[in-house]
Amino acid sequence: MSRELRVAVIGGGHLGRIHTKLLTQVDGATLTAVCDPDLQAAEAIAATHHSDDSPVAAHANYRDAIDSFDAAVIAAPTQCHADIATALIKAGKHLFVEKPLTHESDDARRLALQASTRGLVLQVGHVERFNPAFTALEEFGVDVKYVEATRASRFPGRCLDVGVVMDLMIHDLDLVLSLTSAPVRSIAASGISVVSNHEDIAEARLEFECGLVANLKASRVSPLPARDMVLYSPAGFAQIDFGKPALATVRASDSLTKREFDLGTDTDNPLKYADTLFAEHLQCEVRELEPRNAILDELHDFVISVQCGGVPVVDGSAGARAVAVAESILQAIDQRAWYAFPNQDEVGANAIPRRRIEQDRATRRAA
Repeated sequence: MSRELRVAVIGGGHLGRIHTKLLTQVDGATLTAVCDPDLQAAEAIAATHHSDDSPVAAHANYRDAIDSFDAAVIAAPTQCHADIATALIKAGKHLFVEKPLTHESDDARRLALQASTRGLVLQVGHVERFNPAFTALEEFGVDVKYVEATRASRFPGRCLDVGVVMDLMIHDLDLVLSLTSAPVRSIAASGISVVSNHEDIAEARLEFECGLVANLKASRVSPLPARDMVLYSPAGFAQIDFGKPALATVRASDSLTKREFDLGTDTDNPLKYADTLFAEHLQCEVRELEPRNAILDELHDFVISVQCGGVPVVDGSAGARAVAVAESILQAIDQRAWYAFPNQDEVGANAIPRRRIEQDRATRRAA
């Protein structure tokens, strides 16, 4: 496709506004439409980017704009992703879908297969794949065996159609899944609802057939933000701060890896060897990285993939795999049940069970 890629943004919420603004900075792309059931919201966004040379239309229904675009960014509520994406794939449109790809793994796998069969690009917005701290990790080149990740934020007041697993934890889940193609062997998880009708705090332990183990924690009711990950291997470890962004690495020397060194003892100064260990055998490097707009980078990746017929960094299959594992985490949480604390009198032994996953699914399907 040699001409400019005509792109529509479907969804006029927080992320939709961000995508709309950034698309005007992507080479090879032209924003042609903004679609949202709230037509006034769509018109307000479209007007910001409209010009005589580059008109941007506003529509309440994306189907009314379908002839005006070649590709679409779906930033609608997650519960709408499957239906919108299905219709647009049938219409032959390339898609960028915000994470998570869908609510349920069956829908995610179906979309990935349909897009692949029709030769369409389906990219999923797992933006941390483009974080410079994570991309710099590729240079570290170690065989990761153990991962710890913490992702926390204040209560967002949006994305409340999903819980913290699909909202926040899925970022780190996608990153871990990008490290291995091995199947998941086992999952243990727990979570609680504090504010919303879904889990707001969750933790999960995943074990893979290759031996990789990942412990993931997520909270959207935290007073302090956190976006950290530590990755361990026999050859060293790396610590990522996604927020700064920064990457700290520690590499083990060959003699340390092969255990060809003398621990030694020094009764007068028992901490002396600790200094020697880090000076000679554990090589530390802290890299302060230049911040980048990762959303802009992933939109560039999307347009280039469409224009060149390539595969995006996070394709439909990767997005579907993340949804499938996240769904398994929710099932593991459901087996233990999670709890809500309407008031302090009910904390502890009197805490009452909140939603269970099957009831939640039934409600979504009925809607």
